Amino acid sequence: MYKLNNKGESIAPCGMPHTKGWRVAMLSPSTTLRPPPWRKETQAPASNPTDAPAPAETLRAAAPACSSAPAALHHAQAQQRRRGRRTVPGARAHLRRRPRAGQAGGRGQAARRFPPRSSARPVGGASGAERQRRKDAARRGAARPLRRPPAMSPVRSSPPAPPRSPALRGAGGRGPARPRPSPEGPPGVQAARLGRAGKRGARAALPRRRSGAKRPRKQQQQQEAEAEASPAGDAQTRPEPGGGGNLFEAVKAGKSATESVVDEWLESYKEDRELGFLELLNFLVQSCGCRGVVTFEMLKSLQNSQIIQRLTESFDEDSAEYPLSLNTLAWRRFQRGFCEVIAVLVRHIQFDIVYDEYLMDSLIAVLTGMSDSQVRAFRHTSTLAAMKLMTGLVHVAVRVSLQKDNSQRQYEAERAKGLSRQAPERLEGLLEQRREFQEKQEELENLMNAVFKGIFVHRYRDLVPEIRSICVEEMGQWMQRYSISFLTDGYLKYIGWTLHDKQGEVRLKCLQALQGLYCNQEMASRMELFTSRFKERMVSMALDKEPQVAVEAVRLLTLILQNMEEVLRDSDCENIFPLVYAASRPLAVAAGEFLYKKLLAPEDCAREEEERHEGARAFLQRLLSFFIESEFHDHATYLVDSLWDCAAALLKDWQVLTGLLLEEPPAEGIGDQQESALIMILVASMRQTAEGQPPVGRISGKKALTARERKAQAEDRLKLTQHLIPLLPQLLAKFSADVEKVVLLLEAPRYFDLTLYSTGRLEKYLELLVAQLWEVVEKHTDKEVLEAASRTLSGLCHPEFAFYSRVDSACSRFVDHLADKFQHEVAELLQSSVVEEEDVYSLAATLKRISVFQSAYDLTPWCFFEPCIHLLRRAVDTGEVPKQVVIPAMTCSHFSLLWELTHFSSFSSSGPPPSQVQLLSLKDKVTSFCSLCQSCLFDHDYDIQEQAFVLLSDLLLIFGPQLAQGGQEVLQALVYQAEPALQSQLAGFLMDHIFSPAQAPESDEEEEEELQIERLHQRRILLAGFCKLIVYGVVELSAASDVFKHYAKFYNDYGDIIKETLNRARQIDRAEWAHTLLLSLQQLLTQLLLEQGPAGIESAAFLEIRDLARRFSLLFGLHRLQNRSALVTLHKDGIKFAFQETGSPSSKLGLVNLPFLELLSEFSPRLLYPDKALLLSYLKKISQAHASHRGELCWASFTVYQHSLIPQEGVSSPPSSATKKREGSATKRRRLEESSEPGSSGLHLDSRLQTPLLTSTALKGKPQLRWGSQESGSQSEFLQRQPQLGSEYFQEGFQSQKQQEDGHRQGRRPDRLLLMEDEEDMIEQETSEEEEEEVEILE
Repeated sequence: MYKLNNKGESIAPCGMPHTKGWRVAMLSPSTTLRPPPWRKETQAPASNPTDAPAPAETLRAAAPACSSAPAALHHAQAQQRRRGRRTVPGARAHLRRRPRAGQAGGRGQAARRFPPRSSARPVGGASGAERQRRKDAARRGAARPLRRPPAMSPVRSSPPAPPRSPALRGAGGRGPARPRPSPEGPPGVQAARLGRAGKRGARAALPRRRSGAKRPRKQQQQQEAEAEASPAGDAQTRPEPGGGGNLFEAVKAGKSATESVVDEWLESYKEDRELGFLELLNFLVQSCGCRGVVTFEMLKSLQNSQIIQRLTESFDEDSAEYPLSLNTLAWRRFQRGFCEVIAVLVRHIQFDIVYDEYLMDSLIAVLTGMSDSQVRAFRHTSTLAAMKLMTGLVHVAVRVSLQKDNSQRQYEAERAKGLSRQAPERLEGLLEQRREFQEKQEELENLMNAVFKGIFVHRYRDLVPEIRSICVEEMGQWMQRYSISFLTDGYLKYIGWTLHDKQGEVRLKCLQALQGLYCNQEMASRMELFTSRFKERMVSMALDKEPQVAVEAVRLLTLILQNMEEVLRDSDCENIFPLVYAASRPLAVAAGEFLYKKLLAPEDCAREEEERHEGARAFLQRLLSFFIESEFHDHATYLVDSLWDCAAALLKDWQVLTGLLLEEPPAEGIGDQQESALIMILVASMRQTAEGQPPVGRISGKKALTARERKAQAEDRLKLTQHLIPLLPQLLAKFSADVEKVVLLLEAPRYFDLTLYSTGRLEKYLELLVAQLWEVVEKHTDKEVLEAASRTLSGLCHPEFAFYSRVDSACSRFVDHLADKFQHEVAELLQSSVVEEEDVYSLAATLKRISVFQSAYDLTPWCFFEPCIHLLRRAVDTGEVPKQVVIPAMTCSHFSLLWELTHFSSFSSSGPPPSQVQLLSLKDKVTSFCSLCQSCLFDHDYDIQEQAFVLLSDLLLIFGPQLAQGGQEVLQALVYQAEPALQSQLAGFLMDHIFSPAQAPESDEEEEEELQIERLHQRRILLAGFCKLIVYGVVELSAASDVFKHYAKFYNDYGDIIKETLNRARQIDRAEWAHTLLLSLQQLLTQLLLEQGPAGIESAAFLEIRDLARRFSLLFGLHRLQNRSALVTLHKDGIKFAFQETGSPSSKLGLVNLPFLELLSEFSPRLLYPDKALLLSYLKKISQAHASHRGELCWASFTVYQHSLIPQEGVSSPPSSATKKREGSATKRRRLEESSEPGSSGLHLDSRLQTPLLTSTALKGKPQLRWGSQESGSQSEFLQRQPQLGSEYFQEGFQSQKQQEDGHRQGRRPDRLLLMEDEEDMIEQETSEEEEEEVEILE
């Protein structure tokens, strides 16, 4: 028990002042604390303070026989204070604590009850009058025996304690205070206390206290009776604790306020701190997900490491999950509650219990031991608790530091007064108060040092990234809150090192922690050494692979740029500037803010309107300079979007933007290039103002606009429209001759509020705009300009506008002019035998304008179809019509057919159906036009061929079988079926211009990169158009063989398109799809034999074909039961093709197609085992008919295929799915090596003999592979005979699938074709377990 001397200071039970020096001496291993003998004696007056202080050993030896101990101890304490010995930290916080005597003779130490938090000493210390009152009370109390206050009396008749909350009620009732056990504690406590006296090391052992739960009243009375008979009784026996389950459940439920939960626990702790601590300890254990419970006996007899070892054995080994690792809503709420409990706990004990040298020491010792555990749950939970505890201590230390500084200032101010005005008692009180705060600060620093060196130093580099993130995140809080102690290079280095962490989550926490430091200019100035050391790393993190990390890195660099001048060099900034064009909008916005503050921000905040405009002009000129120098001239929209969040006001200054464009003469530094860039920025700003959405291709992730944002956007759009409507005709008139500029300006009306033309009485500006549009159309024939003008007129010609009639009449007059001119020029061209170049140019320009406008307007009343058809027939028949006229004539005819079909569709849905005559008339037009386009496919000009292919693909798709679906049965007469000849010609165009070697990427090295990309894009469009015809059933599925056979060779360019077509075709008809795959392989092998002869089997081209077969086989992995029939048919047709002889009976070439069996062997692993057995039987039957060719080399391929169907001997049970995965992956890794090893198993094709040259085999055409009369039964009968084999052969086949696949598959694929290895591995692993399930079903 602590007592108070006559000065109100806390003294130890033996009578010695409670200082750290006394604690070191008294807690030596040979020391035993004894109960104070002066419980019922009065205190003697204070002795002379000038007497020499007694040594600690003398006081300890004299304590049991001391009768007037308080006076002697007061004297000793005064002498020690003069010698600089400090009293115990927190002693002043217990000034109101009164000693109490024991109630029964023979009991050990008197128990004490902590006062409630409300009775704690107020911050700043007591006043001088209060201190004097306490001194007088202490002197009066020295003449009479000490008595326990009534509120602290432990008699049985004391009023019952208030009921506890349901969250903590299970721990038992709250009885009177019980005597404390012997302070010697469990093993290791005394040594730990010795370590607390000095500097704490990285692993300073901290004391571990015993604790337990409260006992029932009956059991407590029995134990108190035993304790009265034996003074040491309470140190020997202890009830078992109730654990921390109630506290854990309260936090998990989240129904009780954290403040009340912590207050309830504190009340139980003050009644019995050991049981209270044990409850907190079990709360931590349960928070780890451990099912074990720490009992009082365990805590009494075992070391921390032994306790943790026992708890480790109580973990559930079936699951690696624990509360902090779960991401459900309930457990996320628990995680927040867990952190809040630690924070609230430290906040509630900051005035008293944090200095009691029991709770904090014991808790830190336990957390240190748990953080060293190999169990992830222990490390994670204890590290989180320790870091939150450290953060709470930092907050307390900051408060104590402020109080100490305030006390120091008050003391200095009091000393600065004159001698007549000084108050000695106040000076003494302030000095004592400052000393107390100094002691508290040192105590807190010791605790924080123990947490940092014992836990943080080891866990910041933990294997688990979540633990590392916790450490770094909390360290950032420490540095921000307590920068005096933590903002040093010794602590900053840990964050700098962690910037190189492999996990993006940890790097993100580091950057966020540094942002909190660099946002303060004063803190940033103290980090010069850290910045110079890690600046290069922070700059490089702007290109981090994790988008969020890159965003935070750029934001950090922006803070460094603001608060630390001349730290970032120009070379560092140049790495950040290009990020304004990034696809990720958060990253681009962060880079835009960096760019704005580095280069574009106005120097001063102008207040007057003229100064504001000057600042905006300077901003735009710097922006233009950056945009031009960045060489991203086509991405002004992305630049504006990046700067919108920080410079929207400047980008929406329409007066300055248009003023710079219309200014005459142009402003200094504004040339033609600057004008083009300024128009780009103007239009991009208009788009951003009107739409408020990021440009195409930029990921935003932003939610829908709020009502306030939509209202602000509407107001900005209205201001934009009001300013630009009068000026747009002027801008078009000034820049009408420049194609690039006028195309951009024609997009401006799309962002206007067009209703303002009528509501604002601005029709005259509308007429000027339409007039400028026709002038632009008359001047230009470029497709881009005409399309832009067409879109603008389309936006103005809406019936919902009040000015619709004006714009529509103007359009009609202009189309009339074009129609008259076109009819006249066409008549001259068809009648004249010699065509003038000027006439051709005029007709081509007119046709371009008509074709472009017809894409947006219905020009059917002007009947442009017939003249265009005449031109096309003339071009096909004579070839005298130039290309400039043919291409727009084809486009105009195409749109005429589509507009006419649109009329019929609208009639059938909302009006009377079209007549049969009208339908047949349109059908005839479609037929004639398709016939002309089919003829154009053979034109010598590639542009005409390409245009014909595109228009045919669209028309065949639109007028395909789906035209009469969806309630449009009346249009069945319009369905157009493509003839086989047309399908063949379309496929031939693909072969000549899409998959030809001339179009391969290797041949385009001499061309410019941009041109290569553009041509590749155009080829992809053509291929996608043909694949649509396959998917929608317009052409036969077998026509896809010309596409599928190039899957591997052109995977880089068209792999995604062909793969999607393969998947869609499989859903249409699996049998026909499998036949198409087989046909693709047959065509490739036949072509190889024609080009290279039998020697081609040894070439790399054959390896490519075999690799393609392997890729095709992967498509049969999923849904094997559904693919079963198609796969069997594929094998049977393949066997027939392999044994197909040449057409001439006298030919000696033999079985030239026999190597095809080697390709079929790639499909064998996908077969079910009954099908393998039947196919093997069928193979033997077919081979017996060609026994005369046994001496040929190609029979090695027959052996390879036969081995792929034969079960391997010596295997007694089927391999497990895990074994299959391992063997399959190992086979893939060794496939290339095994193919080149001389001693590898399997047959090698290098020893084959030469065969005669192949003379005749069709390259194209679908071979008629049907079951002949020599076969016994149909395909269904073939499958029905499967059960006749019995289960024994089926079992053997099941056992040997993987061995046959590994032992007899020839690994002959070149490295450059391994483009989809990862994807194939994934598919094979997914299907391994499904194979076993399907076989079990068949069994």
